[in-house]
Parts: sequence; C-alpha cells; structure tokens
Amino acid sequence: MGKKRIIAETGAGQHGVATATVCALMNMECIVYMGKTDVERQHINVEKMKMLGATVIPVTSGNMTLKDATNEAIRDWCCHPSDTYYIIGSTVGPHPYPDMVARLQSVISKEIKKQLLEKEGRDHPDYLIACVGGGSNAAGTIYHFINDERINIVLAEAGGKGIETGMTAATIQLGKMGIIHGARTYVIQDEDGQIEEPYSISAGLDYPGIGPIHANLAAQKRATVLAINDDEAIEAAYELTKLEGIIPALESAHALGALKKMKFKTNDIVVLTVSGRGDKDVETYLAFND
Repeated sequence: MGKKRIIAETGAGQHGVATATVCALMNMECIVYMGKTDVERQHINVEKMKMLGATVIPVTSGNMTLKDATNEAIRDWCCHPSDTYYIIGSTVGPHPYPDMVARLQSVISKEIKKQLLEKEGRDHPDYLIACVGGGSNAAGTIYHFINDERINIVLAEAGGKGIETGMTAATIQLGKMGIIHGARTYVIQDEDGQIEEPYSISAGLDYPGIGPIHANLAAQKRATVLAINDDEAIEAAYELTKLEGIIPALESAHALGALKKMKFKTNDIVVLTVSGRGDKDVETYLAFND
C-alpha cells in the first residue's frame, strides 16, 4: 500500500505490543497512542513496546484512557493519510474496521469448533462467554456461532464500581444510540449527547462505546449482557489462579465473574475466552487487595 508508518491505539497494551512486534519484524516506524493513566497501570507492556522499537505517546486528554488514545490515533491518521496505516485494536471505529477486526479474530471461534470436536465429539458449545470493551476477543469467540440459535452468547462488560455509581463502563446497560469514532452504536452519554467518561479497573474495558456488532446482538436479544463490577472480577481472577494456576488479564476476569451469575445444567458445555494473561495486571491485583 506504500505506507511507511504504522500507528495504533492501546488500552491494556496487548494490541500495542502485537503491533510493535510486527513493525520490528518489518523494520517500520511504529507509533502507539496510550492514555497516560494506562501507561502508568500497564507499564510492563509499555516497556515491551519500547524494547521492540515503538514510540509510545501518553495521551493526557479526557480521563487519559482508551477513548482518548483512540481520539489521538484517529487525529494522527486523518492528518497523515498518504504515508500512515492505522491498525485498530478492537471492533470499533469507522467501517470497515469493525468487520475487519472481527474476521481476523475469528480464528478463535474456528479453534473452538476444532477443539470441541476433538474433545467433546461436537463442534458447538451450549454457552460462549467473553468480556467486552470494544469487543474484539468477543467478536472472535462468537464469529462462527452467531447464527446458531442453540448457543447462548454471554457478554461481560465492566460494571466498575456499580452501574448506578457513575463510575462504570457498562455501555450496553447504560448507553444510548450515538456516534463514536465513526461508528453508530451504544454510547454512554448525557442528555445533551456529550460522551461520559467511563471507568473500570481494567485498562482494556473502560471504553464509553461498544463494537457495533455487539450493540446489534444486544438490541436483537441475541446476547445476554452482564455488568461485572471491579470486586467481582478481582475475586474471579483469584479463584481461577488458585484452581488452575492461570493468572488471567483483568479484562478476562470480567468474563470469569459472569459465571456465578449464570445457571448451568450439569451437562452444559461452556466455553469462556480468557483473552490475555495477567502478568501486566499483577500490581493492580495486589493494590486492590491491600
């Protein structure tokens, strides 16, 4: 495409590390926009990006998290269209990004089908559970199952300190139809249409919008959406760590927190996507329990 420069936004830092890795391989300039708040709480991933040769730009507007990083990345992209390619890290932004990201992430549901066939003798579960901020891991988890009505889709969004507190990122629960970053979807906004600042203990989930794919699934009642609060996510993360030796990312911990809110039959097959590892979040886990 003739592009010489790659930019990306990141919240938890995973997408930033992935983009920086590709740019290191291709010997291309890499700029990653990241909210200053997220730079501080995800500094391990920030250092990884820098080691890979990327320039990490802390964004100081708004509440200095994912929304604000996306704002700056889009501004950069609009100002440098001839030489810059923007790699979006979730199913958000203007078309065709939500569709592109969902298709690329669909390797997850393809793998779910394959593994279930091998382990269970059937290629579909009864329940699929994933966390949603922008919604990329969830889109990948459900991609090949969306039209299969046998499967219950459960999306866990960030309740923060509670959806009634104003300190939340429960977009589907609280959002109204609006436009954010070029997509028509649910947006947390005030009565004048101004976007409200979201909050979550998780750097990857505090986005005031949601991928239009997930907004549509919720509107059609195809997906069950649960708001999982900070303390519920932390508790679920500790439980998984003790039971399985897997420290989940704080984002994924919200999906785990949904399990206690569900009623399953003993023979139900439940697939839950743990979308990242929790090394980057260990300090947050420890600080929460102090």
